[in-house]
Amino acid sequence: MAKALPSWSALEKHELFPQVKSDDVSRLNFLTHLNMHLAGNVLPGVKIAYENKVLPEFINEHGREPSDRHEVRVAMDDNSYLQMWSAMRRNTMEMRHQLGRSIVLNDSKNITQKVKGLIGDGRNIKLDDDIAVPYNVSAVDVHCQPGCYYTEYFNDDVTVASSYDIGIFVTTAGLLGGLSDGGGQGLGTWLAKEHPTFKPKRILDIGCTIGHNAVPLAQAFPDAEVIAIDVAKPSLRYAAARAKALGVHNITFMQVDAENMAGFADESFDLVTTAMFWHEACDRSMMSILTGINRVLKTGGLTISLEQPQYTDKPVYEQFIRDWDTLNNNEPYWGRMHERDLVQWHTDCGFDGSKMFETGVVSKVDENIFGKADSNSEDFGRAPVWNAFGIWK
Repeated sequence: MAKALPSWSALEKHELFPQVKSDDVSRLNFLTHLNMHLAGNVLPGVKIAYENKVLPEFINEHGREPSDRHEVRVAMDDNSYLQMWSAMRRNTMEMRHQLGRSIVLNDSKNITQKVKGLIGDGRNIKLDDDIAVPYNVSAVDVHCQPGCYYTEYFNDDVTVASSYDIGIFVTTAGLLGGLSDGGGQGLGTWLAKEHPTFKPKRILDIGCTIGHNAVPLAQAFPDAEVIAIDVAKPSLRYAAARAKALGVHNITFMQVDAENMAGFADESFDLVTTAMFWHEACDRSMMSILTGINRVLKTGGLTISLEQPQYTDKPVYEQFIRDWDTLNNNEPYWGRMHERDLVQWHTDCGFDGSKMFETGVVSKVDENIFGKADSNSEDFGRAPVWNAFGIWK
């Protein structure tokens, strides 16, 4: 028997949550169930179609199996079962964002006032009108979110950030926990278990969006000063207010382009983190940002990032299905990031690449409410178990 999914209503409603009508809760839950149905019941059929039809036809034509994910994709492009699954998966993402946006816009005046009230004197936020949104962020609406993370529809707007906060449940079915911060909490738990004597005094979180990673780290290290940076004003406003609403006061949210961290001194951070950030960075920015991390990280400090698993050593079919986001979900750098040689990348950016490590970090959630991840129905690219890679300097 399939496990019962939690309701969207199980999320912890902090002060900034919009008013959500019962009909909209039903719509959010419907989309969540549809996502899980696609992952658990429909997606396995794509592999069956590949193994029973597409692969034999490829071997018959070429006398060999596909050598990489690109050959699998070309061979699968005309398969009607793949097209059906792919179209429905894309539609669930678009419907999630449209629904979230409509809920937030209906309550936008109230949310905006709450954000302004919580930010108050602005001590925990520093915005900079001179910071431009980089092309790799502005070129597309990342993962189909209208306005991406940065668009403002009116003064002091936070629509994109609020929509992201209430909508991520639809994609994860609660496996990121009540505050959708299971990644940051998982990282804090991993550090406490694996490196209990490591007590960073200054932490830098890059690409923080609304603080899902930075807030749990600030809670895990309450004596630390946490700096969380992003280029997106709406996300930073919402993040600063959300942190205060959650009673977290040791974070400063700053509008900074991570490609230019000149405002931070050499070796000024003990810990530098990212969460689901690198796959939204182009080749150039990946090089410049990691080089910058090497500069601001103290000797003996740690930089660690949470991403989905690299393609390395995975069968070509799995590489193909994990790469769906690259061409179908407005994630143009997804494939480039996940095929990257991580050791060589760290070496090229000034680190001793031989010290790089990879490990698994599991989302920390209340399993009594949200249950455990079903290992038999992974929706590739959305699992709550991250490939964490990092390096001690």
